[in-house]
Amino acid sequence: MTRSATAVRLDSAPSPLPEKPLPEKKLANAASARADRPLRGIALLIASTIFLGTSDATSKYLSTTLPSIEIAWIRFLVFLLIMVPAMVPGSPLFALRTQRPVLQVMRGAALLGSSLLFISGLRFLPIAEASATSFVSPLFVTALSIFFLSEKVGLRRWIATAVGLIGVLIVLRPGTGAFHPAAFFPVVSAFAWACCLIMTRRMSGQERTMVTMTYSAIVGFAILCALVPLVWVTPTWHDILFGVIIGLTSTAGQWIVVLAFRYADASVLAPFSYVQLLWVTLLGFLIFGEVPDAWTVVGAAVIVASGLYTAHRERVRHSQLAALAAERSPNP
Repeated sequence: MTRSATAVRLDSAPSPLPEKPLPEKKLANAASARADRPLRGIALLIASTIFLGTSDATSKYLSTTLPSIEIAWIRFLVFLLIMVPAMVPGSPLFALRTQRPVLQVMRGAALLGSSLLFISGLRFLPIAEASATSFVSPLFVTALSIFFLSEKVGLRRWIATAVGLIGVLIVLRPGTGAFHPAAFFPVVSAFAWACCLIMTRRMSGQERTMVTMTYSAIVGFAILCALVPLVWVTPTWHDILFGVIIGLTSTAGQWIVVLAFRYADASVLAPFSYVQLLWVTLLGFLIFGEVPDAWTVVGAAVIVASGLYTAHRERVRHSQLAALAAERSPNP
């Protein structure tokens, strides 16, 4: 998806525990630094949804004249150009040194897959329907975290995951005349984004954000360069302009999400990521004349409720872990 994150999905993912316990004083300082400005974090996240929603709407608009692969290629070209200062040796922003090159490449490929599949879905689906379906990614993160992060998932979180999947079925309505095969694109896109998040968490504490973004740009653009000749359509200046807008808004949205996480925890920000559904619904109506039907609204509400409950349980879990760590720490 274009947020890539996007699409704003980092906010729904549980924060990873550090591989090595930090001193209690550092933990306290980090927590207070983040808790001091939660309103700033929320404001930044809401601002990011405007950029990401604009990127999604522009991608759908451009999909009528260009293939999805070519749209993604233009987007990643802009992304790559923005990240060029991080590729220059000797630059203070230099970010090509990585301790996890294989994982960075795999994450970049997963990010590309998520973006490409989401854009492909937008070509055939109403933007509100595609966006609502893509918000199922936190549920995939819950399942994948068991196998790849060795996390324990309680019964209530599994129930929330099942409820979220029911919400997806309500939106897609398989087996009815309203179902479109392209509905699978945002679902698989959400799964690819969940894989991207899992790999991001595996690298947490080892890789800087700048390094991860730089490799995402390089890997995505390199793969698309191999694919785009197969579907190339000569773009007009009008197409190029909108392609650049997609690249700028999606990159800006992702970067603002990173900034938001400096001021608030994931569980605080998670509820506000769903504001993006409001923006894309509004843009879908204004630009494409799309009005979500009752089933889409109900299904989206179920998905959002499931995501909010998952974020709540994650906050409770981290509070319990923090309390347990405080009990075990030696008294001063």
